[in-house]
Amino acid sequence: MPRTSRIQGLRDLSVEARRKSVAEAAGIDPASIAAFDPARGLSTGLADHMIENVAGILGVPLGVATNFVINGADVLVPMATEEASVVAAASNAAKIARIHGGFATSSTTPVMQAQVQIVGVADPEAGRVRLLEARDELIALANEQDPKLVEFGGGVCDIAVRLVPSRAGTYVVAHLQVDVRDAMGANAVNTMAEAVAARAAEIAGGTSLLRILTNKADLRLSRARAVFDAEALGGGEVVDNIIHAAALAEADPYRAATHNKGIMNGITAVVLATGNDTRAVEAGAHSHAISPAGTYTSLSRFEKDANGNLAASLELPMPVGLVGGATKVHPAAQAAIALLGVRTAAELAEIITAVGLAQNLAAVRALATEGIQRGHMSLHARNIASTIGATPEEVPAVVARLVADGKVRADYAEQVLAELRARR
Repeated sequence: MPRTSRIQGLRDLSVEARRKSVAEAAGIDPASIAAFDPARGLSTGLADHMIENVAGILGVPLGVATNFVINGADVLVPMATEEASVVAAASNAAKIARIHGGFATSSTTPVMQAQVQIVGVADPEAGRVRLLEARDELIALANEQDPKLVEFGGGVCDIAVRLVPSRAGTYVVAHLQVDVRDAMGANAVNTMAEAVAARAAEIAGGTSLLRILTNKADLRLSRARAVFDAEALGGGEVVDNIIHAAALAEADPYRAATHNKGIMNGITAVVLATGNDTRAVEAGAHSHAISPAGTYTSLSRFEKDANGNLAASLELPMPVGLVGGATKVHPAAQAAIALLGVRTAAELAEIITAVGLAQNLAAVRALATEGIQRGHMSLHARNIASTIGATPEEVPAVVARLVADGKVRADYAEQVLAELRARR
């Protein structure tokens, strides 16, 4: 059966049946994603080797977003999140994007940077030039630290030097620009920075201090774009309202913060599911949202195309990898990679970016039409119904009442459940 991201009735199946259905749709052995079952996922023994002072394991719901077509291929996307409506919203936006071919993505070379801070340079301008003159020497010294990376076509590809004025003086800061291939790259670039620091300081005429990567990964960008059909969105007025909402996010940092949080709802969920570093990705994304004018702005852009449809695009740093770290250790992360079917870090980064754009569209559309609460609260109501003791058979009736009355609260849910049981 050809791989597909369209699965009818997935939400109506049991959790176990969903796993089987998802595996069949992805064209993989169900055993490949067996680790999504908590009983077969991360053990305390394995967790004890991942971080310090392990006392247990925190479970996070892992859902599968459907309907995604990315660069012409159907993709089922694992998303780990505690927030209701995220997976459903991404799936719905992807369904609308399918009408005009889904998402197109691209990315730059996977270049990460490490900084070497040099203090006490008497002539920083000349020190900067001396370091640039020693480019080849410093690149060779750095690449000696990771011959395997160089063998695979990676390694330091260039060196940049910046002068950074501060209240404590002017620092000479050397940047090692490293092609890290399919790794996230933190360990590789940090090791290289440590190796060249003393020699770089000697050449510049100062003392080396910090030697560490920057999470402002602006040389490692991923892009996604899609056309969302105007009629499927609700008509031309909805398209116009979405553009107005997006324009406010571009102009106003207060709106931009929440707008970008909506993007990260999707991105962080996939980054977490695949065992990558959520904090690194979030730091890179938010630093990229600083405009050249120095203001915080929207990461995405929405426009009306020549046919009146909504053209959406997103570009941001995406430092994720397939080798090393939790991605290679966590059984559920390995299962997530198997479900995605990706072979390179660039493929993974582009899928994550497409999910971020889908999530963003879904949120802005909801805000520009019915408001965010209607869809979100209906899902939140299910959580409340469960927490106040409703049985699986009672949950639908309790949820329907909470939503209909506009009172999605635990105290009201208890009252509704009591009335329901009394009538029986």
